[in-house]
Amino acid sequence: MQTISFKLPDALWRKLESEACRRRVTKPQLVRAALEKALAASKEGARVSCYDLARDLAGKVKGLPKDLPKNPAYLKGFGQ
Repeated sequence: MQTISFKLPDALWRKLESEACRRRVTKPQLVRAALEKALAASKEGARVSCYDLARDLAGKVKGLPKDLPKNPAYLKGFGQ
């Protein structure tokens, strides 16, 4: 196993400590898991959907009609 050393901003260090404590794992275990997940996701980059890219925006727009995803009338003229 290789060793790597890097610096973290104080706020990120506190988040790392807190999350490691919450999950009851060591900080190195948490960093390795996050790194493995990030690198695996980059391999699957071609398979990322539009929803995956905009997931944080879903449900954020206020004032839209409740039947927007089901009512075909809203698509009239779309793409023309």
